[in-house]
Order: sequence, then C-alpha cells, then structure tokens
Amino acid sequence: MFKALGSKLFADADGAPALIRRLMRENFRDYRGRYALAFLFMAVAAAAGAGSAAIMKNVINEVFINRDAQMVYIISAVVIGIFTVRGAATYGQQVILSRIGNSIIAKLQRQMYDKVNRLGMRFFDHTSFGEMANRFSHNTNAARQVMDMVILAAGRDVMSVIGLVAVMIYQNPLLSLISLTIMPPAVWAVAHLVRRVRKIAKSQFVSQSKILSLVKETAIGIRVVKSFNYEGEMQRSMDHAVADVERQANKIAILTARTSPLMETLGGFAIAMIILYGGYSVIHLGQDPGAFFSFITALLLAYDPMKRLARLQVNLNTQLVGVRLLYEILDMEDGHPNDDAKPVLKVQGGEVRLENITFKYDEAPALNGMTLTAKAGEVTALVGSSGAGKSTVFALIERFYEPQDGRILIDDQDIRQYSVSSLRQQIAIVTQDTFLFDRSVRENIEIGRPGASLKDIEEAARNANAHEFIMAMERGYDSPVGEGGLLLSGGQRQRIAIARAMLSNAPILLLDEATSALDAESENKVQIALSRLMKGRTTLVIAHRLATVRDADTIHVLEAGKVIETGNHDQLYKMDGIYRRLCELQFRSETQN
Repeated sequence: MFKALGSKLFADADGAPALIRRLMRENFRDYRGRYALAFLFMAVAAAAGAGSAAIMKNVINEVFINRDAQMVYIISAVVIGIFTVRGAATYGQQVILSRIGNSIIAKLQRQMYDKVNRLGMRFFDHTSFGEMANRFSHNTNAARQVMDMVILAAGRDVMSVIGLVAVMIYQNPLLSLISLTIMPPAVWAVAHLVRRVRKIAKSQFVSQSKILSLVKETAIGIRVVKSFNYEGEMQRSMDHAVADVERQANKIAILTARTSPLMETLGGFAIAMIILYGGYSVIHLGQDPGAFFSFITALLLAYDPMKRLARLQVNLNTQLVGVRLLYEILDMEDGHPNDDAKPVLKVQGGEVRLENITFKYDEAPALNGMTLTAKAGEVTALVGSSGAGKSTVFALIERFYEPQDGRILIDDQDIRQYSVSSLRQQIAIVTQDTFLFDRSVRENIEIGRPGASLKDIEEAARNANAHEFIMAMERGYDSPVGEGGLLLSGGQRQRIAIARAMLSNAPILLLDEATSALDAESENKVQIALSRLMKGRTTLVIAHRLATVRDADTIHVLEAGKVIETGNHDQLYKMDGIYRRLCELQFRSETQN
C-alpha cells in the first residue's frame, strides 16, 4: 500500500527553483524587516571575518618582520574588537532567524490544519494518520529548514565568501584564480549526489508515515493486540519500518558526507598549489610575505562557507521533498468550496427525499438510482445486508460526498443550493461508534450548540439519562473523558452523544444503530434517551438488528444500492420477500445463540 502511495505522492511537477521561489514569495514579505536586520548582522559578521584575514598582513610585516612593539598592542586590540563584533553579530543573526523560523512553522501548521478541515471525505478515505501527522511535523519543519538554508547561504556564506575573496584578490589576483580551479569538479560531483539524495528522501517520508500509523494502531487497538497476542507481529512490522528509515537516513548521511572528502581533497590540491607558487614568489621573487599570509588566511577562512555552499544543493533537495508534500496539501481543492454566500437552509417539517441517486466511491457503485422518502416527523428505517448502501445514504444527506446523478431534497429544497454549514445545523447524528474529543464532558456536549449555558447542557444531559453518572464523576461536568472517550463505558459515551444531539435541537436526526454494541442495562437507558430525542423529529435509522425497527413508520429495504421493498414491519413481513428472510435469519441466529 505504501509503495503505491509513494508513487502517487511524489510526482515532481515543480523543480527546486520554483518551490524555493514560491516559499520565499509566500513567507519572506511577512518578515522582511526582521530579515533585513538579520542580513545586516550577517554583513557585519562577514566584514569582521574579512578583516581578520586582512589584518594578517600587518601581523606578519609589522610584528614578525619589522618587530614593531607598539604595533603588537594595536593589532591585538583590533583583533579583540573584530572577534567581539563578529560574535555579537552572529548572536543577533541566530536569534532573529530562530524566531522567524518558529513563526513560519506555526503559520504553516495553522494553514495546514485549516486546509485539512476544508478537504472532502475522499482525502481522509485515502490518507493514513501516519502520513497526515508526518506532513504536520516533518513538512512544515522542512519549509523552515529550506528558508533558513537559503537565507544563510545568501547572507552569511555568500557575503563571507565575497568579503574573503575580495581580500584574496586584493592581495594576489593570480593566486585567487588558481584557487578557483576546484569549482568545476565540485559542482559536477554535487549535482550527481543531489539526484540520489532526492530519491532516497522520498522513500524515507513514506517509511516515517508507516511508523506513525503503526503507533496509532497500537494505541487505539491495544486491547485487540494484547487479547490476540499480536505484539510480536506488530513489533516485526515496526522493526521493518524503523529499519527502512534508519537505512535511508544512513544513505542520506553518507551521500551528504561525501561532499566533505570531495571538498577537502580538491581544497588540499588548491592550497598545495598556492603554497608552492606563493612560497616560490616570496623566496625567489621577493614578494611581500605579509600579503601572502593574508591571502592564505582569507582562503582558509573562506573554506568553511564554501563547503557549506557546496553542500547546499544536497541539503536543500533533502528538505524540498517535504516542501513539495506541504504544497500538495495546500493546493488541493476544498471538498466544498466556501459556499457561505449561498442561502441558509431553513427546515419546517423536515421531509427528506432522495431522487434517483447514483453514487460511487472509486470504481465500485454504492448507490444505483436510489429513490426513497423519509416523511416529516416520522421514523424511517434503512435495512439491508452489509454494502447495501445504508451508510452512504447518511453520508450523502450530510454532503460528505456529492452524488454523480440525482438530487437530495429537504422540504422540497435541493440541498446543493444551500450552504453546507446551514445544512449540517439542521442535522444531528448518533452512531454506534461514538467519538468523543479528549476534553471535558461539558465541552463534548456543548459541541451540539457552541456557547450554550451550563443550564441547557445539564438539561440535555438529564434528557439523555446522563446527568446522574456525570455528577458521580470526580469533577462532574468538568471531568475529562479521555482520548476518544476511553474513560467512559460504551453506554456512557452513547448518552453523551445523545445529549450532544439533544442540545443541537436539530429537526432531522440520523441514527446508526446506536444501541447495537451495548449490554441490556445500558441499552435500556439509551433507548429511553433516544425515544426522547426522536420525538417530533424526522428520524432516519440504520438498523442492523431488525427488532429495533419494528415500530418504525416506514422501512426501506436496500440491496445493491437500490430500494427493493418499502412498508412497515407487518406489511413487509407479509410480502414474504427479502425483509422477511432477513428477519427469520436473524431470529434463528439469535435463538441458536
């Protein structure tokens, strides 16, 4: 799965220059004042570096050759000043860039989260938790790293090299020309390394996503893991994923490190040639030894920034993988483009009607010309085997997806003509797999109507048969429920979800067999709460246990994405069709158990 995912994700439509330009264009302007100050500090540090090389001429000529005692003190004081200024400038530059970098990460994480919230359900259907978490952490940090590398290369390293090369040229133009002979082979070798690093970095991202997915699976499914003694298999999967990341990281480290022996060797040849020629010039041609030592010092000081510039392309392409993936998310089309300008859906009775709906997720059809009606104020049940299309009906009513053909009407209003947010305000949902946020009981109920008073929240909880157990908790309504509600029982989670739906007071209610996984006592309490919730509302129920929908006003029997039978329980049972066979099969199974 991850190999297929990787091949899809890493289509490199934009080259490195285009990505860098976009990243700089979208982020540089917001911080241009602080960047200007950082560049000023870099220029001061670069000038101080060049000055430390230039002063070597005076050190050699005035101190060691002319033996001027007074110049010893003057030069020493100047050296102290140069290095003090350089240290202060470096400190200022580092602090400013760190604060800018942290701000960029925060900004991009906010943008990513906002974008993810606006994406359609298809994105979540095809994106693992590990991949998404990796994008939030790795990709936003990669953008910061690229910005830092570009700014430091343009500021600190380039200005340092320019200043030091200026000293070199001033002291000896010919030796400067000799020192540049290392550049062509260095550029060719680095370009070869870049191609290999980029390929490995792509694979590394996929493996890192697999690790995060395994961690999530273990945390959520720990009971299943332990119950089935599955720890060994999970450990083997983790070992394999970790080994992949380690192997790829080692490859990147080796390739990146190859720039060092490359530059060291080429630099050694260049310096050796300079020493040979420079020594000959001083000894046999009587040239200024101070100028020669100043040149050598400038060359040696320029060596480190030149090495960093040589590695820049390798390091940039390692991080640009993350930037590509960051923009892949930010450039996706919203699941529902901002439609707040559309009219607000207003519901009077709450009749829901599907007319000739055709829908498929990928290639397999889920609904095939489905037509059904849920009358206002009545209970309408959807029954059928797994894959018949029951959950898809709910997803389309909430506009998590859009049908390929047909339309959905609420009170004869096509829901596509109204804003999504106003549609969902008219719908409350309670599912068998209740999800609660890792917040307090009060906050989880308040989701039904943000800003509701504690009095209204407590009233909803009482109607949901939840107030009693909530007050028995250590902190009452301020008690935490744990991640996903793990600190509560299944029945307690369901009653919190019912209280949330009650607080919303929506006229349309969707129930996905909210009692199927509960014990008898919890089911009784939940059923009483559901009866209160359903009163006066248009209710659609997905029924897995047919006994729970015997009293439904209308039952639609679904098969292969179509409605094939409609009626109440007695009518359908007398038909001697699929509904009756489902009832008899389920009753026989329950009797045998």
